Amino acid sequence: MDFHFDPLSYPHASRRSVVYGRKGMVATGNPLAAQAGLEILKKGGNAIDAMIATAAALTVVEPTANGIGGDAFALVWVKDKLYGLNASGPAPQAMTLEALQERGYKEMPTFGMLPVTVPGAPSGWAELSERFGKLPFEELMEPAARYAEEGYVLQPGVGSGWPRNIKRFENQIKNDPSVQGWFDTFLPGGKVMKTGDVLVLKDHANTLREIGRTKAESFYRGELADKIDAYFRQFDSFLRKEDLAAYKPEWVDPITVNYKGYDVYEIPPNGHGISTLMALNILKDMDLGPLDSFQSTHLQLEAMKLAFADAQKYVADPKWMKTPVERLLSDDYAAERRALIGDTARLPEPGEPIRGGTVYMCAADGEGNMISYIQSNYMGFGSGVVVPRTGIAMHNRGNNFSMDPNSDNCVAPGKRPYHTIIPGFLAKDGKAIGPFGVMGGFMQPQGHLQVVLNTVEYGMNPQAALDHPRWQWVGKNTIEVESTFPNDLAQMLQRAGHDIVVKADPIGFGRGEIIWRNEEGVLCGACEPRTDGHVAVW
Repeated sequence: MDFHFDPLSYPHASRRSVVYGRKGMVATGNPLAAQAGLEILKKGGNAIDAMIATAAALTVVEPTANGIGGDAFALVWVKDKLYGLNASGPAPQAMTLEALQERGYKEMPTFGMLPVTVPGAPSGWAELSERFGKLPFEELMEPAARYAEEGYVLQPGVGSGWPRNIKRFENQIKNDPSVQGWFDTFLPGGKVMKTGDVLVLKDHANTLREIGRTKAESFYRGELADKIDAYFRQFDSFLRKEDLAAYKPEWVDPITVNYKGYDVYEIPPNGHGISTLMALNILKDMDLGPLDSFQSTHLQLEAMKLAFADAQKYVADPKWMKTPVERLLSDDYAAERRALIGDTARLPEPGEPIRGGTVYMCAADGEGNMISYIQSNYMGFGSGVVVPRTGIAMHNRGNNFSMDPNSDNCVAPGKRPYHTIIPGFLAKDGKAIGPFGVMGGFMQPQGHLQVVLNTVEYGMNPQAALDHPRWQWVGKNTIEVESTFPNDLAQMLQRAGHDIVVKADPIGFGRGEIIWRNEEGVLCGACEPRTDGHVAVW
């Protein structure tokens, strides 16, 4: 990858310039969090240390998308090798299909305590630090703890998220007092927070320091685990300290496909990053044509729809998947799916591969270490459950389970749900190019596909690749597009049977970051214009 060009004179450049550096770089959706990571780099930490500090800080400064009680995934490049970490937690032992049915549920609940699975993020932080970090783990929690203790100013993207969630939880509180802690924490004195306000989270600060002192042991097998257990017992919900004590994140081998000479990596299931790889596999032997042509966009849409249909049927906790990942990513299966694409939109159906609120961040350092990392509480603030006197906001990942007993993803004790958060990584000829990611629920694999194609197929620099107008398949033949999407292209797609819906608000189209490294070790980073993105560079 060659970054020695003037980005403003580049054919597909953004008016927002990419950022260059050499000693270190942290890119994420909040400037305060990025600065926390840069602080750690300047203290002698490596990219992994910086990423842990950034992740902890994001639980403080961007609670509209993640929290201490969430899940995480990471792709880590160290000494010319890529490692994968799955820090998503399983269903508690009491979370059975029968228990939910007895409580009157026919579909997985969305908010409150019942969809809360074991949070994996704190253990993920500790695991990354233990294996690859340089600085003491306790030191990595301190920038975030200071933000929480002293108070921080809400950035525009975060401030806009408060009103959307208030209405959601006001409806929930009528029937579920377990979410009262959310109001006590995030509406202090009943005040609706807004951009520019200062929020103090002293309980959150104390918890981060407790996690730091104990290397997250307190969260899973100590005082914090006892507090979580007591609160869930109070409301007769599923999660128990035994579930927390049994948890450990899992090191996994990343999955990959080669697209026109570039190796694109994702975390294997239970995440749905495989959707991006399946779509790339379908497209790799096709002529996409020029950027923003009908041919290019139509083929991307149809490939993504087919990949998503398969992922939503076959992706689950790999221990429960009947369909091997290798088969879903095989060339012959990609050819079968490719043959289904015609000149008009079609309703996607899964094939037969066997016959018989999220935050993304990335970091790099001068030693060559790079990390692609993502964590989430899902659906903004998550479940709405905040454990009293801890600041621990719990996720609601159990909502992604199925209650269909025939589904590979049917809810079961000790099983991890289908997961939407996915980090990405790009390499070529055994050398790292770098981490990338686009957060935002089911937009994520679609954003990954568009960013990879913008980069590899159309030669865009990182900022242009992120800025380019996006589309999103949302079901059946409905395609949402940004208001900046070319109007003539939208009309051509409409005539081909795609139901085009123009969305004025860019929030639903994902928020991403990229860091590429060239052969001289120069780092090139970019952040989304759709968020409060910031590249902190040294």
